[in-house]
Amino acid sequence: MSRLVKKPFGSAPDGTPIDLFILDNGRGLEARITNFGGIIVSLFAPDRHGRRRDILLGFADARGFARNKPYFGALVGRYANRIAKAQFVLDGRTYRLAANDGDNHLHGGVMGFDRVVWEPRPIDGDGTALELKYRSRDGEEGYPGNLDVTVAYTLTPAGELQIRYEAVTDRPTPVNLTSHAYFNLGNSPDILRHEIRLNASFFLPVDAGLIPTGKLRSVDGTPFDFRVPASIGPRLTADDEQLRLAGGIDHTFVIDKKEGELATAAEVYDRASGRAMRVRTTEPGIQFYTGNFLDGTIVGKRGQAYGPRAAICLEAQHFPDSPNQPQFPSTILRPGEVYRQTTVYQFTAA
Repeated sequence: MSRLVKKPFGSAPDGTPIDLFILDNGRGLEARITNFGGIIVSLFAPDRHGRRRDILLGFADARGFARNKPYFGALVGRYANRIAKAQFVLDGRTYRLAANDGDNHLHGGVMGFDRVVWEPRPIDGDGTALELKYRSRDGEEGYPGNLDVTVAYTLTPAGELQIRYEAVTDRPTPVNLTSHAYFNLGNSPDILRHEIRLNASFFLPVDAGLIPTGKLRSVDGTPFDFRVPASIGPRLTADDEQLRLAGGIDHTFVIDKKEGELATAAEVYDRASGRAMRVRTTEPGIQFYTGNFLDGTIVGKRGQAYGPRAAICLEAQHFPDSPNQPQFPSTILRPGEVYRQTTVYQFTAA
């Protein structure tokens, strides 16, 4: 039987009390989510023998997440990914943002959505669900307009973690939201033997600052061709300039689907445990990241030091730097419009 339990989870860095919400679908899938940063603290999923394991990187307590530089499990916004030179022009006016990734703006800035306290509310629906709300004030991190955001997490009997996003604004502003969960489906300290299929014929090549060049490149003949399931490890050792620039894979893949369609973006399988994950989304792209910046200095759950390739991220989103690249699908939300996004992570074992 599905259920939702609320427990104290310490305090945010500013001293605000925060809570942990435990969502259980009654069939072996359990998510633990805090209203600090909308972080998915843990996600327990069974293997082929029914043994449950936490398949997310992160920390055991709020103190760990207070210094969450890798964005483990967090809601990311107002703009996920990078904006070049930490600025953009909108309706003839230049807006300057916080530069927190060299000269660039990353994942909403110094105090992005991952570092604020959201207003929680359990909700009724198809499964066990938690709704989080946050108002991003006009000028926060340099963005124009008040932005009211609602995110709903739902665990379904079908083994799905559904994430539904909505936002409205009172001034034109860029919006690009995502979840930055780090997945490791197996018992190994790395994901090199995970197999992945990406429903993408094109990806976005990047420059040395990991900003898209503005071109779409075919995956044909490259290490980025995952249209047929392939083991991740061998691809990362290929002789390829894009792999060298990113230190692995940290690229947006353009999903082969219709605009707004909820379609499969990725499928991941760990042969040792039998766990599999399918990602569906309404977004046009998915950022596939192979944990390139993890270097073993961060110690997380169970005392584990997280090294390179400890996990993968599959962040459903619009394209990086879209406010500066008009050829990309627009990320500008205007008054009277509603930003909507749905991403579904489904877990099975065989």
